[in-house]
Amino acid sequence: MDVIYGLIPGMILLGLAAVGVLFWAARSGQFDDLDGEAHRILMDDDIKTTRKKTIPKQMMPDAEDQE
Repeated sequence: MDVIYGLIPGMILLGLAAVGVLFWAARSGQFDDLDGEAHRILMDDDIKTTRKKTIPKQMMPDAEDQE
């Protein structure tokens, strides 16, 4: 029972701190543009890479094997 006397004020302080952080985030503009960052990755330019159309030497059959 004595533990409750310490836990209740601790939980109240923790709850007040969480509410304080929520209000701070709202006032500092953390929630102004929720979709901007999510859509920004879709607007990014893709880097175009070109691949060589050659076959690696390990996959090429030897000319001697074809005879």
